[in-house]
Amino acid sequence: MVSESEERRGIGSVDIAMTVLRVFAAASEPLTLKEVGARTGMSTSKLHRYLSSLVAQGMLRQRERSGRYDLGPFASALGISALARNDFVNETAAILPDLVDKVGATAMLSVLGASGSTIVRWQRGRNHVITTLGLGTVLPLLTSATGQVFLAFSADALTQPLLPKEQRSTAPMLKDRIQKQGYAMAGGNFIPGLYAIAAPVTNWQNEAEAVVTLISTDPDLTNPAGPALSSLKAACQQVSLAQPKG
Repeated sequence: MVSESEERRGIGSVDIAMTVLRVFAAASEPLTLKEVGARTGMSTSKLHRYLSSLVAQGMLRQRERSGRYDLGPFASALGISALARNDFVNETAAILPDLVDKVGATAMLSVLGASGSTIVRWQRGRNHVITTLGLGTVLPLLTSATGQVFLAFSADALTQPLLPKEQRSTAPMLKDRIQKQGYAMAGGNFIPGLYAIAAPVTNWQNEAEAVVTLISTDPDLTNPAGPALSSLKAACQQVSLAQPKG
């Protein structure tokens, strides 16, 4: 039987572990033991025990060459699982099979997470696409079709911190263009040989709660007058709360 003092000590250990994990969640890069100690106010000897336990549980991982610590595979899986339970995600995921059957391209569903535009669902098309993209992949805001849609249909307070400082001045013009179009395209620049079109699933404020992206090795996918774009926009509108402008 666990005593009251042991129970309090156990809960305190969880609190400390969560403090450590919050430091990593707020960081933009892997951290050394000393850096984590400075941000938590913990001694390195005590902190090392917590880091070792978190590594063992998959919440953190330690890079072999540098010895720095970073969020681990279970932390990523936990975050993706939480994001994927969003109502917009579930409702949008339900329309992906019909969209893929109609267009033939592979579809992916992304949300804007703490690290950027993150893929949380994947629906393969008839023509199998071999790519390094997968669940949990974070896509850049400026160069990917998915990221550009989030950039255009999200509050600046959410997207600006995710952009390198030297790129923030170029964002407003791109944002304005994508907002007017209502979609974004990538013509093989982000991933050579892979073409993509993306459109938002919006809330009542016309902000992107999710983005649906179609990908294919066929350049015809990005034809603005083609059937893929019209089918994508219609599918996203089915589950959007905001009405299209114009």
